[in-house]
Amino acid sequence: MCLNTGHPCNCLTDGNPCEPCRMTAKDRETEEAHLSNNINVQSQAGGTCEPDLNTPSSGVGREKGHNWGWILSGVICLNVLILGCTLASGTAHSDVDIKTTDLQIYLIVLLLLTSLWMIYYIILTARKENAVVYQDAHAGPVWLRGGLVLFGLLSIIMDIFKIASYVGYLHCDSAVKVAFPVVQLVFILVQTYFFWIHAKDCVQLQRNITRCGLMLTLSTNLVVWMTAVTEESLHQTTVPDDPENITKLSARSQYIFKASYGDSKCKCSHTSCSIFKEAYYYLYPFNIEYSLFASAMAYVMWKNVSRVADEHAHHKIKFSLKDIFLGPVAGVLLVVAGLATFIAYEVEMKKESSGDDDNDKAVMMHFVMNIVIVTLMSISSVIGCAIYKVDHREHVSEKNPTRSLDVGLLVGASLGQFIISYYTIVAMIATQAKGYLNRLNLAWAILMVVQLGLQNFFIIEGLHREPFHEVHTVTVVLNPYVLQPGKELSSLEESDMEKKPNPVSTEHGLHGHTAEHRPKLSWKRRVLKEVCVFLLLGNVILWIMPAFGARPQFDHDTETEFYNFNMWAAVVNVGLPFGIFYRMHSVASLFEVFMTS
Repeated sequence: MCLNTGHPCNCLTDGNPCEPCRMTAKDRETEEAHLSNNINVQSQAGGTCEPDLNTPSSGVGREKGHNWGWILSGVICLNVLILGCTLASGTAHSDVDIKTTDLQIYLIVLLLLTSLWMIYYIILTARKENAVVYQDAHAGPVWLRGGLVLFGLLSIIMDIFKIASYVGYLHCDSAVKVAFPVVQLVFILVQTYFFWIHAKDCVQLQRNITRCGLMLTLSTNLVVWMTAVTEESLHQTTVPDDPENITKLSARSQYIFKASYGDSKCKCSHTSCSIFKEAYYYLYPFNIEYSLFASAMAYVMWKNVSRVADEHAHHKIKFSLKDIFLGPVAGVLLVVAGLATFIAYEVEMKKESSGDDDNDKAVMMHFVMNIVIVTLMSISSVIGCAIYKVDHREHVSEKNPTRSLDVGLLVGASLGQFIISYYTIVAMIATQAKGYLNRLNLAWAILMVVQLGLQNFFIIEGLHREPFHEVHTVTVVLNPYVLQPGKELSSLEESDMEKKPNPVSTEHGLHGHTAEHRPKLSWKRRVLKEVCVFLLLGNVILWIMPAFGARPQFDHDTETEFYNFNMWAAVVNVGLPFGIFYRMHSVASLFEVFMTS
C-alpha cells in the first residue's frame, strides 16, 4: 500500500518505492527515534521532570507579598476607623470630656497624610513610563466621577462658608476650627483630581504601598463621613438642656439644636456669622455624599491593585433619551410635586406660631406625598422585573469588583431605611394605629419596605445582565470573478458585462435599503429605559427630602412616645444616613442599568 495519500500507487507492492513514499518513511523513522530518546532521557533523570514541591516558586512568593499587603492595609483601615469612631461618638455627648477640636486635630493629620500620599502617587505615575499598564473599564464611570466633582465643588463652598463663619470666633475660640476647613478644602481638591485621573488604574508598581495608601484614603473619607453625620444629626435631633422649655415649644422645635461655637460668652465679631452658619448646614448632605463616593472609588482601586484587567473590548455606551417619553415626564412631574409639598411642609413646621392642627395637616401632606411616590415606584419596579422575565439577555459571567461593590452597598445601605420602617410598623401596630396620621404612617412604612425590596431586585438583576447589542445589517458582496465549477473565465466575463447594473441605480438601492432598516428600540428596551428614568427621578426626590431636613419621625410623636426619645433618636440617627446614601447610590446604579438597557 502506498504511503502517499495524495497520489496513491502500487510502489510498495512492487518493491520499488516512489520518492514521496521514501520521504514519508524517513520522516516516520526520525520521529520514532526522537520519541525513544525523550523516553530514555526521562527515565535516566529519575523523575527530574516532576515539579519539586520543596522549592518555592516565584508565584508563591508573589502571593505571600500580596497577602502581606492585604493584611497591613486592612489593619491600618481598622485602626483609623475605630479611633475616629471613638472620637466622633465622644464629641456627640456633652458629658464626655472629648472636645470637637480633638477630633478636628485628628482629622487634620489624616487629611494631610492622605493628601501627601495621593500627590506622591500622581507624581510617581506621571514620571514613570508605563506605570499603569492595565485599567478597569468598569471602574470610575464618567457619571460617577462627574457626581464626585459636583459634590466636591459644593463641599468646597461649604468649607468656604465654614471658614468665613469660624473667623468671627477666632478672638475667643480655638484656631483649629478655622484650620480644619482649610485643610479639608485642599484635600478635596487633591482627591477629586486623583480619582478623576486614576480611578480606573490597576496598579502593578509598589503594590503594598499603594494598598496601604488606598486604605488610608478609604478610612479617612469614612471618618469625615462619620463626623459630618454626627454633627448633622445633633443639629437636627438634640433636646435642649432645660426641660422646662420643652412644653413651650411645638413639634420639631423641641428637637432642633443649633450648634454653637465656644460658649455663650463667645460672640461673633461680624454680623454675617448666622447667615454663613445657616448656609453651610444646607450643604452638609453634599459633603456626606462626597465622602461616600470617594470611599467607594478608593475601595474599587484597592481591589484592582495587581489585577490584570481583561483585554476584551468594553462596550461603548452612549447616553440617549431617544424614544423615551413617559418615564422622564412622569418622573419630572413627581419631582416637582414632591418639591412643592416638601417646601410647604418645611415652612409650616418651622413656624414658631403654628398650631397643632396646622402641623398635623403639614405632616399629613408629607405622608400622602411619600405614599404616592413609593406606590408608583413599586409599580414601576414590578413592571421592570416582569420585563426581565421575558428578556433573554445573558447574565454577566466575569468577576468585577465594581459590580460587587455596587450590589453590596445597595443591600447594605437599604438596611438603614428597613430598620426605621420596621420600628415604625411595630410602634403603629402596638398602639393600634389610632388616628389618620398613624394609619398613614403605617401605610408609608409598609409600602417603603415593599418598594425597597422590589427596587433592589430590579437594580441587581439589571447590573448582572449583559448590555443590549444592536444588530446591524451586514452587506455581503459577491465576487463575480471567483470561478465556479464548470464555468470558464471568458464566459463569466461576458455574462458579467451583460448583467452589469448602472452604478447610479445601485447606489440608490443601497441607500434606500439602509434607510429602511435603521435600528429602533425594541419594546422591551423602551420599557426598561422608561422604568429606569422614572425610578431614578423618584429616588432623587426621596433623597432631597430627608437630606435637606425633613424629619417626620420627630414631627409625628407616636414613635417618640412609644420608644422614648433617646432610643428613637438613636434609631433614626443611625438608620437615616444610610437611607439617604441608599437613595443617591440607587440613582447611580439606575443610571448604569439605563445605559446598558
